[in-house]
Amino acid sequence: MNWSGKTVQVIERTMGLEGEFQLQRRGSEYEIIYNGVFIMATYNGASERAAVRDALKNISSPGHVSYKILIGGLGVGYSLREALDSDKVTEVTVAELEPAIIRWNKDYFQQYNNCALNDPRTVLIKSNFRDILDQKSAEASNSPASLFHVVMIDTDNGSSWLSLPSNEYFYSTVGLKNINACLHAGGVACFWCSCREEPLENRLKEIFHRVSFHSVVERTGQEGCYYLAEKRSEV
Repeated sequence: MNWSGKTVQVIERTMGLEGEFQLQRRGSEYEIIYNGVFIMATYNGASERAAVRDALKNISSPGHVSYKILIGGLGVGYSLREALDSDKVTEVTVAELEPAIIRWNKDYFQQYNNCALNDPRTVLIKSNFRDILDQKSAEASNSPASLFHVVMIDTDNGSSWLSLPSNEYFYSTVGLKNINACLHAGGVACFWCSCREEPLENRLKEIFHRVSFHSVVERTGQEGCYYLAEKRSEV
């Protein structure tokens, strides 16, 4: 499908907490631009949904029949929707710092994500994802109830194409160790990215038990990619 030939209509341009956001309509779809960089669109999302779906399939936490999910970045709600579509998922915590993204989900994206924010299993936290990871990883040793079965990192285009420099934390050794600490044994972290990233892959292999790379062709014909990284099961 030729998206580039569609007329673009700017719906809103607003200053967020960490930069400028622009919502625009291209044909019948929406795109989000952040500080001049394309971030996401309603016509993409197959790879995000596949990442969550595959992560859920690969959970090997013994004795667990229901799952809690943590997602960093709301986007247009596709990752959240995929998690909610599983009847094994009892709670999905979503961290989203930017008010505009939350508002656009309510005003424009509900038709695409099937009103995911209205699901009673959704817990929306208007906070920096890094703060939540730091908090949960600190609580992990004393509070197993604070752990998750899947942590989805969907805050940027990957470690090699950052729209916000501070997001480098999520792909750093310190950030990856905190993500690992937030997981139940046998839980899975998934990292969305725009392409294969060997430096990130090598860091993942140093910290997690099993790491795999996947790619999905989106409706545009372009690839969306993700890594799955499993926390080592307890012996």
